[in-house]
Amino acid sequence: MALKGQKFKKYSDELKQEIVQKYLDGNGSSRSLGKEYSISYKTIENMIYRYKHPELKTGKRRGRPKESNLTKEDWKERYEILKKYQAFLKVQREKK
Repeated sequence: MALKGQKFKKYSDELKQEIVQKYLDGNGSSRSLGKEYSISYKTIENMIYRYKHPELKTGKRRGRPKESNLTKEDWKERYEILKKYQAFLKVQREKK
């Protein structure tokens, strides 16, 4: 987990490609390449993983859409869900 005020190093695409290519060619493990380039081996493993899974490169986050991207139909659907949930809670309270 990132700490407040923590700075992250950014590596050029050329350097990432060079490291991944060395790994794929069998010229070193993630740990040995980490020592060679003074980079954490976990960072190198992440580079390799992202190379092997290019669909993750888009940077699109999963989860619910941001509020600004919701359409009128999305708001209506949320409203209907909320109404049903409130009715459910009301019935639960009356049972007690």
